[in-house]
Amino acid sequence: MPCKPEILKIKQAAKSRLFLVEELALRFSNGEQRTYERLASRGNGAVMMVAIDSEDNVLLVREYAGGIGDYTLTLPKGAVDPGETIYEAAERELKEEVGFGARQLDFLKEMTTAPNYMGHKLQTIIARELYPCRLEGDEPEPLEVVKWPLSDLDNLVLNPEFTEGRAIAGLYMARHFLTQQQ
Repeated sequence: MPCKPEILKIKQAAKSRLFLVEELALRFSNGEQRTYERLASRGNGAVMMVAIDSEDNVLLVREYAGGIGDYTLTLPKGAVDPGETIYEAAERELKEEVGFGARQLDFLKEMTTAPNYMGHKLQTIIARELYPCRLEGDEPEPLEVVKWPLSDLDNLVLNPEFTEGRAIAGLYMARHFLTQQQ
């Protein structure tokens, strides 16, 4: 494995309410120096849940996605609040977004998005043994909950409304996890 570059300097390049852009001055082991820009990670990370009900349906949400300027079908997800474990955050977000809690939460994988440019990490969790329970969330409008048969995963992935790569990966990991459990 190559030697990590030496960080010579980290400088704030820009900041908004949600994002912090940093410049990283780096020196690589061969002496090359470069400046990288990245969206720095802030907060305590995030969780994404693959919630499976008793009929083997995946619970999805349809919500407005500002990044693409349209509604999208995806998995429930949200930030980990200060002092929360990823499991506590997953339980809270499930209750806020789909109106269910989970008696069984299993960690699947930590994922990144565009790691060359962003430090954000997402903890993927499979949620089972669901029970009705709703908490008020921070969404600007109620989210539509859509049930999709896990057995029809391939058609969900082809659905033009379902485009988020992390959600697609999470579903395939969950299906593999459940297959290994049998």
